[in-house]
Amino acid sequence: MSKKRAAWKRWRTQLSVRGVVLGGLLLAGTVNAEEITMASTTSTEQSGLFSQLLPDFRKATQVDVKVVAVGTGQAIDMARRGDADVLFVHDTAAEEKFVAEGYAVKRFPVMYNDFVLVGPAKDPVGVKGNDIVAAFRKIAAVNAPFVSRGDKSGTDAAERRLWSQTGLGDAGQPLDSDKKGSGYKECGCGMGPALNIAASSGAYVLSDRGTWLSFKNKAGLAVVVEGDKRLFNQYGVMVVNPARFPNRNTAGAQKFVDWVISPQGQASIAAYKIGGEQLFFPNANAK
Repeated sequence: MSKKRAAWKRWRTQLSVRGVVLGGLLLAGTVNAEEITMASTTSTEQSGLFSQLLPDFRKATQVDVKVVAVGTGQAIDMARRGDADVLFVHDTAAEEKFVAEGYAVKRFPVMYNDFVLVGPAKDPVGVKGNDIVAAFRKIAAVNAPFVSRGDKSGTDAAERRLWSQTGLGDAGQPLDSDKKGSGYKECGCGMGPALNIAASSGAYVLSDRGTWLSFKNKAGLAVVVEGDKRLFNQYGVMVVNPARFPNRNTAGAQKFVDWVISPQGQASIAAYKIGGEQLFFPNANAK
């Protein structure tokens, strides 16, 4: 074989290999091309739920999810700006307002758990029981340390509603911080950091149960108030309205909503447990 002919054969072989590699890369890009951005609350991420839920969704639909986990208020603001395709949060009143303003067409209930009041295991204030409003009154009366998220999250909204029911302020008005006792402090932080502050300072803090169960640094903390019906914590999901934001991935977002409220998605939520304890309870089909 001449040198010229051998060189031509090598060149054809290299070109063929490069074609196979390029074709593989293009195919991989096609398979992984669809992605949605989800604005969600910190509790869905910090509880570890998404580590199970999103791989199950990816397996079923071939859609990837980029999660931006912030407080519910911030997540709603993000979706209101058109910076997300789907919203997964836990402040029913704010969610219904979001729909009423035309930023989503419909809200779907997905799952629930509850809030718990966490505090020093020795409970120096003596709030232990199932009456969250009475517990808040006692904490304020003795100026006990209390960590509030103060970040416009779903948990923060729930806490503010509970404080408003204590009767410590004017009826129907938000309660001023000075009525909550000198130990009340806002951290402007997520649930995990708020729990860390409470653990290091022996303070009380309202937490969603999911994040509490997954929290590693419990130190001397324990659940001191639970079981009050006012601590019910509902989650909802919405596709951002394509009429307002036509450039968003509405089809991908709808795939997530359809899947998470389907029997398959609901089963994935129910299957997520820590230490044998279920963190979230699916109720998409509850009447």
